[in-house]
Amino acid sequence: MKASIIIPVKRFQISKTRLKLSKEKTKELCMLLLEEVIKTVSRSGLIDEIIVVTNEEQVSSVIKKYDCKKIQDEDETSVNNAIKLAEKYLIENEFTHSIVLPLDVPFFYSEDLEKLLNFSSEKSVIIVPSRHFDGTNALVRAPINSMKPRYDEGSHRVQIESAKKNNVKISIGLIYRLMLDIDSMEDLEFVLKQNIKPEFCEKIKRVIEE
Repeated sequence: MKASIIIPVKRFQISKTRLKLSKEKTKELCMLLLEEVIKTVSRSGLIDEIIVVTNEEQVSSVIKKYDCKKIQDEDETSVNNAIKLAEKYLIENEFTHSIVLPLDVPFFYSEDLEKLLNFSSEKSVIIVPSRHFDGTNALVRAPINSMKPRYDEGSHRVQIESAKKNNVKISIGLIYRLMLDIDSMEDLEFVLKQNIKPEFCEKIKRVIEE
């Protein structure tokens, strides 16, 4: 197995608009979320490379700190296009597995990723939905091009329909910590009440309450 994490990152000025935070707080929150995701991934012994696909220059320090691979997303047209840019690199470098993670799912532990990878088979797709079942919080693919991702089209069921077009095993991964994301103030209030990773939750509170 040769596995990679793909993290698509929008420019901060167009990220997390539903939170209605100031530009400065949005930037601080996005940086905090991204670093927590990357830090958690880096603790896994099964991940060979972390790829950040972005056109946001301010992430350079975090990428360098954790020795990630940056792929420039000049057009920034969609999450699907960002993933496609990473796919090209991964296929050229003979990776066998990839997990797509957004930056707003920081509450998982590294063993959650390891469970997904260990469960995956040679030709398989694992979809972890959001807690509302209205999006995809993690997408595991083996091989890398086993299905065409379809983000920004609604529920995780759209991903299932795309995967069905290929001869692959399809599984739904209901891993609670990975199903928690931050898209709205309601999400933010909910995840803080769960208090998973208490120290990290305190950091979030400091950003939004300052």
